[in-house]
Amino acid sequence: MPERIPRAYLRAVIDNYSRKILAWTVTAQLEPMATGQVLYAAGKHLVCAGQPIVYVDSGVENLNSAVDAALLAACLNRVLAQVEVAFSNSMIEAFWRSLKHQWLYLNSLDSIERLRTLVAFFIEEYNTQMPHPAFSGQTPDEMYFGTAVDLPAELAAARSTAREERLAANRAMSCNQCIGQQATLLVSQIPP
Repeated sequence: MPERIPRAYLRAVIDNYSRKILAWTVTAQLEPMATGQVLYAAGKHLVCAGQPIVYVDSGVENLNSAVDAALLAACLNRVLAQVEVAFSNSMIEAFWRSLKHQWLYLNSLDSIERLRTLVAFFIEEYNTQMPHPAFSGQTPDEMYFGTAVDLPAELAAARSTAREERLAANRAMSCNQCIGQQATLLVSQIPP
């Protein structure tokens, strides 16, 4: 059995509205610069009025001068979850749980490079292929970019059509045993 990597630090920024992973990294050591780089890369994707808010936990990787500089350069405002606001950074935590349990733990994690490859694949699939349950069939990319706006209505119509077709097919089915039971029922219902 291959040796598991001793320690890896995964960082990512998720858009709370669309659930799209905007930027991520995997490092072998806890490096404050890596968090700053991920924040700066995520900030480059954002086009909005006002100053976007980044919710972080109060770990040392999020509270340091490198992160402060990245936040300033990317025009982001940091808010500490469970400290400055009552809610948490649960969306990214839910993503980490999915990544680990649905993908990473199913694969051999024998090197940092292998881990990076696995994470890259999962994030690409997560953003572009996996429909998010909160969006009635749309992927995070479709929500983030505003494409496939009619998809929820199209899926609802397709489900309705499929249900009607299945009911019609089930009602049209007959077998010899069922036909025999129906004939017996009909004969027994004739008054003497």
